[in-house]
This record gives sequence, C-alpha cells and structure tokens, in this order.
Amino acid sequence: MSAINTRVSLLLQWALLACAAPHLAGAQQLIHEERSLYRQVLVYEEPDSRCLCFTRECVIGRQSCIDLRQPQRLVFEYTRMMLGALFLDPEPNNILIIGLGGGTLPHTLRQLLPNADIDVVEIDPAVVRVAEQYFGFHPDARMPVFEEDGRAYVRRVLRSERRYQLIMLDAYDSQYIPEHMLTREFLSQVRALLAPGGIVAANTFSSSRLYDSESVTYRSVFGQFYNLRSVNRVILASNAELPSLAQAAQNSQRFVATFKPLGFTPQSVLSRFSTSSDWNAGARVLTDQYSPANLLNSTAR
Repeated sequence: MSAINTRVSLLLQWALLACAAPHLAGAQQLIHEERSLYRQVLVYEEPDSRCLCFTRECVIGRQSCIDLRQPQRLVFEYTRMMLGALFLDPEPNNILIIGLGGGTLPHTLRQLLPNADIDVVEIDPAVVRVAEQYFGFHPDARMPVFEEDGRAYVRRVLRSERRYQLIMLDAYDSQYIPEHMLTREFLSQVRALLAPGGIVAANTFSSSRLYDSESVTYRSVFGQFYNLRSVNRVILASNAELPSLAQAAQNSQRFVATFKPLGFTPQSVLSRFSTSSDWNAGARVLTDQYSPANLLNSTAR
C-alpha cells in the first residue's frame, strides 16, 4: 500500500470513529471508575460536558451527559422525545421511571411538574451514587429511588393498588435494553400498571435488528402508538385510545416557555410524531420464551 493510500485509510478510520463517537474528539478525563455487581461505571469529563458510560472511553455509547456550562440543557435528543409524553398527558401526578442513568429525566420532570410524585427504579446502587455525586440528582420523599430490577418492581407493585399515569422505560445495560424488559409479558404488566388513560414512553434504538420485533411486540400490547425517530426511537403508547395528533399539538403549546431553558422547542419534538408502520408486520413477537436480544441487538439493520 502506498503512503498516500495508508494515510487515506487512517483518515477514513479516524472519521468513522469520530462519527460513531463524536464526544471522543475532545480531551476526555476519567474522573470516576468503579466496578459494580452489574457493570463498569465510568464518568468522563471534557471542558464543557460530563458523561456516564458503562464501557471504557464510552466506546459503545453514553448513558447520560450534562452540559457543564448550561446544566439545564438536555444534551440527548432522546430525552427531549421522551418528554413528548407530556403532549399526551400534560399533568401526570404519578410517574414511574425505570432506569436512572445520570438522573436527567426525573430531575427534569421534577422541574416541570413540581407537584408530581415520581418513583425511580434503578437496579445498580453504584449508578444511584454516581447520579447523586456527579450529575446533580437529588432524590427526596416525593422522588424516591427503589434499588431493584425494574421488572421485579412492576410485578411487586401490581399486587398493590398503586397505578401510574406515566411510565417511562429507560433501562439499559452496556449493550442494550435488558432482554426481560423487551417481551410481551413484561409490557403487558407495564400496561396493567397504568392508570386508566395512562401513557408509556419507551426509549429504544432506531437502528437495531430488534426494531421490527420490538415494534410488533408493542403493537400487540398497546395497539397503535406514536413512533418518534432520531438516532434513538421513542415509543409513546396508551392503555386507552391514543390521543390525536391535534390534541398533542394543543397540549404541546403549554410547554413553549418551560422547554426553552432545556434547549429545544415543543415543535421540534412534535414534528417527529408518527403513527406510520415502518417495520415488518410479520416479524416475530418477543416473549419470555423468545427474546434473543443478545443475538440481535447489533446497531446494523
């Protein structure tokens, strides 16, 4: 190989790495590292950002990030899309969030809905400690954290009378959503835990070999849902008739002023709402007997 070709090859490799993980372009500094019972928990900092990762140098992805210069700004688009759930129910009083990360979603919802009760479930105590120490997450009496498996929590609370108006599914390990939280059985339990007319918001991937199966699984449990796609895909569904796009648009106007400090507009989220089916309707539904997330969670479709 000529020197020119070698140089071009190296430049192409660097470009691909930068596209896959643009946060590595800056000078990353590892400021916290520990091995929990479940994973590596790492915190990296650059001059203007701090990120939680479950792999060294965030080679697979970042779980959560904050902008150190504008702490209120939501760094990831998926968190903005998850807040689109408020366009379907703008005043949920009881909220469940499964998966803490750096605490961005519960922290933001506490600001937007100061009178709401927010229950957070996180399996890894190390993640809870890191969220508090490095990302400004502060649980309290109305925003407690339950350190247990999300599916076990749902099953346990189903035996009580407690129901939620909004449930957010945002649990990830170092690779993808834990496979026992992808199945029809689990989603049926989540649906049963919703109050009448309740909303579920689920953070998944837009580019995944599980995309078709995930889609038909959600459709089998919830019927029609809103599909919001960017790098991530957010599913917004209900255990009742899905609110119309016109109603969502009307509700979104209530958040024009409150979303501004977060760094985006309601319209930027509303423009992603779609009920079109862009998946193979004949894909196999994920069940407790068939949930091969470990085989299919490649980012290449």
